[in-house]
Amino acid sequence: MTKTTKLSGKYSANNLFTFFSGAVFSAAVILTPTAYALTIIPDAPQINAKGFILIDYTTGKIIAEENADTLLAPASLTKIMTSYIIGKELQNGNIKNTDKVLISEKAWAKKFPDSSKMFIEVGTEVTVSLLNQGIIVASGNDACVAMAEHIAGSESAFTDLMNAHAQQLGMTNSFFENSHGLDSDSHMTTPRDMATLAIALIRDVPEEYAIYKQKSFTYNNIKQYNRNGLLWDKSLNVDGMKTGHTSNAGYSLVTSATKGDMRLVTVVMGTASERARKVESKKLLNYGFRFFETITPYKAGEIFISNRVWMGDKENVDLGILYDTPITIPRGQRKNLKANFELNQQLTAPLAKGTVVGTLFLQLNDKDIAQYPLVTLEEVNEGSLISRLVDYVKLQFAN
Repeated sequence: MTKTTKLSGKYSANNLFTFFSGAVFSAAVILTPTAYALTIIPDAPQINAKGFILIDYTTGKIIAEENADTLLAPASLTKIMTSYIIGKELQNGNIKNTDKVLISEKAWAKKFPDSSKMFIEVGTEVTVSLLNQGIIVASGNDACVAMAEHIAGSESAFTDLMNAHAQQLGMTNSFFENSHGLDSDSHMTTPRDMATLAIALIRDVPEEYAIYKQKSFTYNNIKQYNRNGLLWDKSLNVDGMKTGHTSNAGYSLVTSATKGDMRLVTVVMGTASERARKVESKKLLNYGFRFFETITPYKAGEIFISNRVWMGDKENVDLGILYDTPITIPRGQRKNLKANFELNQQLTAPLAKGTVVGTLFLQLNDKDIAQYPLVTLEEVNEGSLISRLVDYVKLQFAN
């Protein structure tokens, strides 16, 4: 039978299991003793877009979404994938920022009339560093083709890389037909997939992501400004990411911002205007930061509890987790967070360090919101013959 006990201190369950030997045990630990208080969280704001999603970067918690799996034309949001591949190629040493790229006729700026471009000219040589800035800051379609050819030999081969990376990242509803995002029949994605890609870029290629906060870029004596208007918004700490627009796609924006220990990612696709995509994205960011927070109740290697172990060279073994436990909770609810743990079975030596012996549950308002393997933080060897005999007798009486 499972025994559940609510306790008043973080480490006060040390001896809970001393005289129990059943197969499974559990206990609950209130992180901070307090009176129960419910925080009222309003519904997410109404967003005028074809689809959107608001997600906590650290935990993956979806705070708000609508039509997040609807297939939509990405326009220049496509360039986030192009940038991701460039970042990975730089990281792996396959290309260098100082490499000079010969501009082909297919990458010539004149091939992209009435669209965003870096204004590169056929037959010139341009460094990878400049082309990368031209893609991220100036949203240059010409720069995308130049880099696609430099990395994969042709834009067609590069799109194969784009789709392979999409599958690898779990972007199951996305398909790319070009490197820049100009409308094409099958060139589609979803707000959820774009959020997955944005998170991957921030996580996997941080040096690449650092370019996204750059507000302007000058090439060939032409100065262009980053179209992400939220970079200038002093009420938010926005440090990326990318805009997109075609007549078919509407106006879209992927954004990331931080506040304290929290980083949010928003994807807003298919708004009516350049101003609208900025306004709608800001509404989501303000909502996320105002009503939610990211906390880490337990860190890797931190002792969660010391528990009775039988037949060992010590009476108790420290238990904890292998990884940090960041979670997203309603702001102000930290005081109502509980940690529950359940052992798979009675702890009997020998036990190697890192052995999974149960599960740690994080609970808010009597609902499980996260769970992690509970492991031994130290090795426990077999005890002496006498100590094992004593433990054996104790267990017989306990049964």
